[in-house]
Amino acid sequence: MKLHFCFFICSFWVLILPVKAQKIDSIKTIQQAAPKTNPVKTEIHSPRKAAIRSAILPGAGQAYNRRYWKIPIVYAALGTSAGFFYYNLKEYQDARNAYKYKVDGDPSNDFLIKEKFRPVDPESIRRYRNDIRLNVDYSVLAFLICWGLNVVDATVDAHLKSFDLSENLSMHIKPQVDPFIRSAGINLQFRIQKKPHAFSK
Repeated sequence: MKLHFCFFICSFWVLILPVKAQKIDSIKTIQQAAPKTNPVKTEIHSPRKAAIRSAILPGAGQAYNRRYWKIPIVYAALGTSAGFFYYNLKEYQDARNAYKYKVDGDPSNDFLIKEKFRPVDPESIRRYRNDIRLNVDYSVLAFLICWGLNVVDATVDAHLKSFDLSENLSMHIKPQVDPFIRSAGINLQFRIQKKPHAFSK
């Protein structure tokens, strides 16, 4: 009986093992033949990169955000403020020199005074010089503000790129009653969500 049982077991393994080996070989062949697909990496737009690029070179952050139409606006604002600075600085230098030559008591230096300041009395030139000096400071401040707004615009625009601005956005208007102040009103509900991303730059 034991001999028959051992013979049965050996025959079973002799029949089963080749089938299992064949299945394993076929699975390996299928795995090798299947094309390897790499997961698609979705890149997040980096507000930090946009801010740094705009801080170094105005308009570079807008180019990074692909808002090319904003670049002329950035340079127009910076160019206008720089133009005012140059004009005010030139006026300040002319008024300063005119006042200096007016009060030095030497008539031989009067030809160095700009023509528009020659008929003006020294006190008026001094007041004009002080006023134009403030305009120089305001021009510098305006230039720095325009530069800063350029950085802020690029950063905010990069942040907004990670939000879902598609047609799936929704707004619901619902009536609302406040029991505390006993008044009725309208409740606006907006659905805004961030776009799902797997990887970042």
